[in-house]
Amino acid sequence: MDWGNVTAEDLIGALKEVDWTSPPRPLNEFFSRFTIPRSYSKWSSRLKCNSYYYRTNYFILILLILGVACILRPLAILATALSALSIAFLNDSFAATFSERVTRTVRKFSPHLAAKMRPRHMPVIRGRPSAKKSVYILGQPRLLFVLLFSAVSFVLWYASGSLLYISWALISGLLVIVLHASFKTPNLKARLNTFREEFRAVWRNYSDL
Repeated sequence: MDWGNVTAEDLIGALKEVDWTSPPRPLNEFFSRFTIPRSYSKWSSRLKCNSYYYRTNYFILILLILGVACILRPLAILATALSALSIAFLNDSFAATFSERVTRTVRKFSPHLAAKMRPRHMPVIRGRPSAKKSVYILGQPRLLFVLLFSAVSFVLWYASGSLLYISWALISGLLVIVLHASFKTPNLKARLNTFREEFRAVWRNYSDL
């Protein structure tokens, strides 16, 4: 994949559909071999490649920084968790995994209730599944959970009065991620991973024909 030609919109779309259940990269790999990019194009390509390859590490890093910032503000911890969930629900893989695990837990106590939480069947048009995929969480449209968690988190943010404090922590975490992704030299695994994602993209386009 030519990461130099990948736009920010393409990267956000890829991160939305990516499988976030993959384990983080090892720390010895995460903190090894840093170099200064020689040009803007190389920096842009490296930033996008590392953002995708180390996505799980960066996500954990953000959680750790926000966790430290929320220690002195207990109410902000719940607000941060709900805000993170509302954003995470926008990811297809996370939403499906969350719904499936909650449904399995509920099934142990109430199989009838768990049956109502099952996702709806994908509509079929002319013998093929519809290209427009609708994601459901616990049997309900995903947008309902996103709006609900966002509204509750907003109320908690307002009540705790620590939105500015947490915002500075979030900005600091994002700055650390940008610095790491800018100076971390992609290794062979990262390059092979980009080739694999390129093959998947080509295969998806071929399957849609």
